[in-house]
Amino acid sequence: MQEFVATCPKGIELLLAEELATLGGEPGKTTVAGVHVRASLETAYRFCLWSRLANRIVLCLGREEGIETADQLHVATAAIDWRSHLNPGDTLAVDFHGRSESIRHTRFAAQTVKDGVVERLVAEGRERPDVDLQRPDLRLYANLHRGRLTLGVDFSGDSLHRRGYRRDVGHAPLKENLAAALLVRAGWPALAKRGTPLVDPLCGAGTLLIEAAMMAADMAPNLARQRFGFHGWAGHRDAVWQEVRREAEARASIGRKRCKARLFGFDESPPALAAARANAMRAGIPALIELRGAGLGELVDPQDKPQDLPETPRGLLITNPPYGERLGELPALVRLYGQLGDRVKAAFPGWQLAVFTANPDLGHRIGLRAHKYYSLKNGPLDARLLLMEVPAHEGMEAVAETAPVRSEGAQMFANRLIKNRKRLRKWLKQSGERCYRLYDADMPEYALAIDVYGDRVHVQEYAPPKTIEPAQAQKRLFDALSVIPEVLDIAPDNLVVKRRERQSGKAQYRKHAASGERFEVREGRARLWVNLRDYLDTGLFLDHRPVRRMLGDMAAGKRFLNLFCYTGAATVHAALGPEPRDGSDLQGAHESVSVDLSNTYLDWARDNFALNGLDPSRHRVVRDDCLRWLETAGTEFDLIFLDPPTFSNSKKMADTLDVQRDHGRLVHLAMARLAPGGTLVFSNNQRRFQLDPELTGHYDVEDISAKTFDPDFQRRPGLHHCFLIRHRVPT
Repeated sequence: MQEFVATCPKGIELLLAEELATLGGEPGKTTVAGVHVRASLETAYRFCLWSRLANRIVLCLGREEGIETADQLHVATAAIDWRSHLNPGDTLAVDFHGRSESIRHTRFAAQTVKDGVVERLVAEGRERPDVDLQRPDLRLYANLHRGRLTLGVDFSGDSLHRRGYRRDVGHAPLKENLAAALLVRAGWPALAKRGTPLVDPLCGAGTLLIEAAMMAADMAPNLARQRFGFHGWAGHRDAVWQEVRREAEARASIGRKRCKARLFGFDESPPALAAARANAMRAGIPALIELRGAGLGELVDPQDKPQDLPETPRGLLITNPPYGERLGELPALVRLYGQLGDRVKAAFPGWQLAVFTANPDLGHRIGLRAHKYYSLKNGPLDARLLLMEVPAHEGMEAVAETAPVRSEGAQMFANRLIKNRKRLRKWLKQSGERCYRLYDADMPEYALAIDVYGDRVHVQEYAPPKTIEPAQAQKRLFDALSVIPEVLDIAPDNLVVKRRERQSGKAQYRKHAASGERFEVREGRARLWVNLRDYLDTGLFLDHRPVRRMLGDMAAGKRFLNLFCYTGAATVHAALGPEPRDGSDLQGAHESVSVDLSNTYLDWARDNFALNGLDPSRHRVVRDDCLRWLETAGTEFDLIFLDPPTFSNSKKMADTLDVQRDHGRLVHLAMARLAPGGTLVFSNNQRRFQLDPELTGHYDVEDISAKTFDPDFQRRPGLHHCFLIRHRVPT
């Protein structure tokens, strides 16, 4: 009997200890992500072949306490008789894990261990071994934790979770040994022996199905592997290994024939199903799995017998749905989890349901109470396996799609959306606007801004105050996301969610995604590009719609300047001119200059100009700091739009910009460029903004803020401030 350490994903250590015991080992101390076990050489070979849960099986060669420095690490390594483990002429590699105060880099530590091995071998007259990091003959394992050093030989080679049947793992794959752990926790090994069916309604590339099939068929998970780490170990006994392998091959041959369990996988993605079929073929169990191309809406019990016959076995539904790691993914996932619950309750009464998710709040959308859950890690994510019983019902009437049950809060939120649509209906019909704000934190507990862009919806979640529990805030967000598509009659994929927080510096320009998914909207005469996914803002500030309309009315035949121009929407309105009235069609601005510091927004402005057929020789864009540009410009303009950000500390600027502090200087510089008889339209979004009284002493100033809100923004009149500023005419 020798000492081994078996490593595994965090959270399944006790399961691994039980598995190693069934394979003939004597488990000892359990550590984080590992189990110490005593075993014979034959049993260690069996671990490598049969363990469904381990990552690595390591033969322990030495344990030392009080290892803190590189010198101590070197001495401890050189104390081991490496001639018994490394054949002459063989290559080696060292995997080092852990750290100490003076050992902080794993590559340096691995090099120190290697030097200790080489020193001992050379001192005993052996040839100096070469290092091969990719395909070494022998891979050594070293772990340093709180001064305790463990040195050993990695019997596994590649991690044991790599069974060899997956080639294209796709996005965020579920590792094979974690999938096996989920199946064990869900009770599948016992269910499989009874011939119980298994269904994965979102099977993807089929990892859960394949691991379940290998369990049901009594197949060793690593039977297809040709080489393990122990093959390069000097103490390897090939005759013992071959006997262990022959035993596994015989059991697999018999197990495939005797397997009574039926396994079914559903997925609506043809590439995922193709990958699942190829993986099942490589795993040697294609006949045990039936795959069907279907979405959750088409999910039914795939067994041949009618569902209501008592002898029809109730089975296990197990799945690993998406988690929604990014906020923008949540709308579709709220619907997906709810639909999963609806279909399971309708089509699988009496079954067991196991759902693995890193977002338990999404798990609640299923609508079934978990009678048990297990906390696990999926890579860096904290996740849970939720085990639920699906209630039984009589007859098949309930198989029809059931209406989702809303919470009281969700129903109140839906009622408010309906009320707001009704309030805006007449204005929308008269104005023809298709881009508007429907809801803006009308109910404090649902702190969202909801903007409609035709058949798409942009939802901004205001960051909740610290007094609100994050779990409660997320529940309310999910409630809202569950009703918005239904009330507004849109597809969940056309719902985009972002979190609105105080921005500073370059944050307003930072990309949130890289979809490139922009589309055209109309606002009066203007055609404009918007992008709901990729940036914090969409390219069109809806609350400034009346200001843009006013600029179009004022700009006929004039020279127009747009400072902090953003995506140039205001310039487009000014260049196109007012809406035709009484058969007349007035022209817009004769020429314009649009200034901004962001290349992203200036490119966007150019695209908006091209979309509206504006002549670039008459309507120019300039990349510059607006303050610097105003200080050096010599041209006069008849109409200027000045709409600075509330705050900016962009690295491209010489200084920071604070609109409350700096607006006086900005206005004076802009007025220096304003022709006699011209108008400066000064606007900003500082909620508590106060105009510098010194400006009213120099210029004629008119506060028109109250006139610059359409009905969709009249409930929040403090969103922006707007002033008309003109030179005083000498008396």
